[in-house]
Amino acid sequence: MTSRLWFRALLIALVGSLATLFVAACNSSSTQTTGQQQIHHVFVITLENENYATTFGASTKAPYLAQTLASQGALVQNYYGTGHVSLDNYISMISGQSPTSDTDNDCPTYQDMTLNGTTPDGQAIGTGCVYPASVKTLPDQLKAAGLTWKGYEEDMGNDPSREAATCGHPTLNSTDLTQIAEAPSAAVPQGDQYATRHDPFMYFHSIIDSPDCGQNVVNLNRLQTDLQSVATTANFNLITPNLCNDGHDAPCANGQPGGLTSANAFLQKWVPIITSSPAFQQDGLLIINFDESSYASVTAGAGGTTLAFTGTSCCSQQPGPNLAPFPQSSSLPYKGTTITVTKQSFGGDRTGAVMISKFIKPGTVSTVPYNHYAMLKSVEDIFGLGHLGYAGQAGLQGFGTDIFTSL
Repeated sequence: MTSRLWFRALLIALVGSLATLFVAACNSSSTQTTGQQQIHHVFVITLENENYATTFGASTKAPYLAQTLASQGALVQNYYGTGHVSLDNYISMISGQSPTSDTDNDCPTYQDMTLNGTTPDGQAIGTGCVYPASVKTLPDQLKAAGLTWKGYEEDMGNDPSREAATCGHPTLNSTDLTQIAEAPSAAVPQGDQYATRHDPFMYFHSIIDSPDCGQNVVNLNRLQTDLQSVATTANFNLITPNLCNDGHDAPCANGQPGGLTSANAFLQKWVPIITSSPAFQQDGLLIINFDESSYASVTAGAGGTTLAFTGTSCCSQQPGPNLAPFPQSSSLPYKGTTITVTKQSFGGDRTGAVMISKFIKPGTVSTVPYNHYAMLKSVEDIFGLGHLGYAGQAGLQGFGTDIFTSL
């Protein structure tokens, strides 16, 4: 072989070796993940209105949650809601937005938000309920990153005169008829206990104005089919039981007991379906939380019923730019009547939470304080996203090795 041919053969061999090493390096960096980013499928089930002692105490009416599920994963003892009464908590979970005066009181009128500016830490300043498209959400982040999301809403569309079966919400700037559960009738045999205020996706124009909404915000009856394979399971899934099965009503419009009894039965049905799915088995995380704690006291008198909330917060939470000073008092519709709600402060009080994953050792107990903003931050960290609103608050701690004890 001449020296020229020998040199050419050597050069080809070297180029081939370098190419192989380059491809291997690229494949390695794209497939190998460490820490929390080993999780690729997150499921959140949000229940309603219970304090930690009632849910997880010795006399609990939810033993499947408080004992069975807690023993399978992590009991997060110091998890807090971010406000009272409902909607503001759900909004904080997917956007990091603090309340407006309207979302803080459940938006009985489903009205557009009047935006008057934005704070340096991403908080929308204004009044109203449905945020303009400029205010982004976790679904917006996931879509931009090439990831998927779904909202599964029990009973949505049962009564088409109230809301559609996909992306179901009231007509803009009209009364929200889903504030009250609808009992079964000849016209609506199953009744309709869907509540728009427990479906946070419906409060952002970036979602409801997109064709994605009809595909991604669907009735809960679609979940079991979607869980059949990893390919059809979304990366992020928010599961909202109806007003009975989330524990909100007791008794329920359909005659069931409601409260923790019905919430416990809902979990007994759906948690095994989720945890046995291929996606969860592969790399899933299930979070079971509550939107807020229960009221501190209830007073009934000639002037009506008054519910008082303490409003304790954690994690250096801020009230945001839109709320008046506390304490506050307001009148809200409730089961066909009106009640007075008083709030001593802006927090959502202590609820506790349970988390299950192959990355969590069974029987783990965490005493670290977390709230809905911390949950959003943690989900964003899992998927390698930036931090929205108060999820980006300086010093806010996301879920750590106190929970993920098997990473």
